[in-house]
Amino acid sequence: MAAAALLRGAAAGSAVLGWRWRLHAALRNYLAHGSGCLGGVPADGTTWTCFPLHERALLRVRGPDVAPFLLGLLTNELPLPSPADGAAPPPARAAYAHFLNVQGRTLYDVILYRLPECVPEAPGFLLECDHASLDALHRHLALYRVRRKVKVEPWPECRVWAVLPAVTWAGQAAPLQERVGATGILARDPRTVRMGWRLLTQDTGPALVPGARLGDPRDYHAHRYQQGVPEGVRDLPPGVALPLESNLVFMNGVSFTKGCYIGQELTARTHHMGVIRKRLFPVRLAGRLPAGGIGPGTPVLTESGQAAGKFRAGQGDLGLALLRTEKIKGPLHIRTSESDLVAIAVSVPDWWPIATK
Repeated sequence: MAAAALLRGAAAGSAVLGWRWRLHAALRNYLAHGSGCLGGVPADGTTWTCFPLHERALLRVRGPDVAPFLLGLLTNELPLPSPADGAAPPPARAAYAHFLNVQGRTLYDVILYRLPECVPEAPGFLLECDHASLDALHRHLALYRVRRKVKVEPWPECRVWAVLPAVTWAGQAAPLQERVGATGILARDPRTVRMGWRLLTQDTGPALVPGARLGDPRDYHAHRYQQGVPEGVRDLPPGVALPLESNLVFMNGVSFTKGCYIGQELTARTHHMGVIRKRLFPVRLAGRLPAGGIGPGTPVLTESGQAAGKFRAGQGDLGLALLRTEKIKGPLHIRTSESDLVAIAVSVPDWWPIATK
């Protein structure tokens, strides 16, 4: 089976153990501030919602040289290997990072998952990326592979799911196990606790999560926009978005202590200068919207008509805008192609560091 092939190379008789992560404390904080799109206890008693993410795809990268190869391209460290039986606490099994171009601008945003290893000398990883950028990312990795002993291949056998709590009281949510097994990979979303869990599986997501129901992907994206989490090429246009303006630090997506990687110079210099004048903010639109929505790059203006930034992407009346931080407290608006004014309400996510609020 394809799902079993995911674990190809594992030693005979070995078992990949799961570790119980009780999310009560984290989810209590999560739900105390509101999930943004999820309501109260469902009538059918479900406590988790699984959202199929058809716009996400997977690449498998493996081989003896895969660790130094990826570290030279990614903004972040790789997910740590699985601990020995009984080790506590278990390390993160997923990591968030960006691939940058030589000018230091984002090319692709990825979530990395470490696969079970046949031998420690030949690890493997799954890279979750936007489906629209799958071929481009594949070519990007092939360009820098040179003579390294690394194999890169698409992995369409597994699908990507987001798993979010569907209850208003964290104690009602069945605890999940972070695991890697024949049925797939279940890991906490490394970006923020607000984004719940990530599930990679060939099977139906709700069948693998206790007390789960199937959710509408539009609700997932509405939740994501409310939390200010960009994802994919619409939110992070390749060669345009800057990683620190895209809140990569807040989402645990960059390490300033790892070795060199492509695009590091501008990112490190900006961080150590400590001045980031623009950021991606979650916004809500109020007014008559064009039938096709607000176009990417539409100017956001202050009450006096001064430029405050640009609209990036969204869904319905929710979205993200790249705005100058000193302008977000005043009235802002967008002028549509029909010359209508659409008011913009900017919010600062409560999971961001306090110093940025």
